[in-house]
Amino acid sequence: MDKEALENLARIHKLHHETADINEVQGLIQSGSVRLKDAGLATLSLESRFDLSYNAAHALSLAALRHFGYRSDNRYLVFQCLQHTLDLPPSKWRVLDQAHRKRNLAEYEGNIDVDEALVTSLMEITEEIRRAMVALVTG
Repeated sequence: MDKEALENLARIHKLHHETADINEVQGLIQSGSVRLKDAGLATLSLESRFDLSYNAAHALSLAALRHFGYRSDNRYLVFQCLQHTLDLPPSKWRVLDQAHRKRNLAEYEGNIDVDEALVTSLMEITEEIRRAMVALVTG
C-alpha cells in the first residue's frame, strides 16, 4: 500500500479518512464476489454481464479503499486508487476507468456500447482484485 499517495489525496479532499469496518469490507467482498460469479453466466445478455462485472469491480475496489481507512465521494476514484491500495498497474485500472465511462454513458444517456473483449477483461481484472482482497483480509 502507498500510504503517502492516499494521504496526499486525503489532504486535497479527494479521499476522506473513515475508520475501517471489517463487516463493511467483508460485505463488499461478498457482494462483489456474487456479482462477479453471476457475470460469468453465459445465458445473460452482454449488457447484463457488463453491469454485473462493473458493479463487482466497484464493490471490491471500494473494499480495498475501506480496508485501509479511506472513502471517496467519486466512483471513478476507487478504481484509480487501486494502484495505491493493491498495487494494481495503471494498464489494469485504466480498463476499469474505461468501463466506468461506458457505465456512465449507459446510465445517463442510455447509450450502452460494450463488447465481449471489454467484459472479459473487466471480469479478469475484477477476479484479480477479488483474490487480492480475500488474501488481504484473511491474512
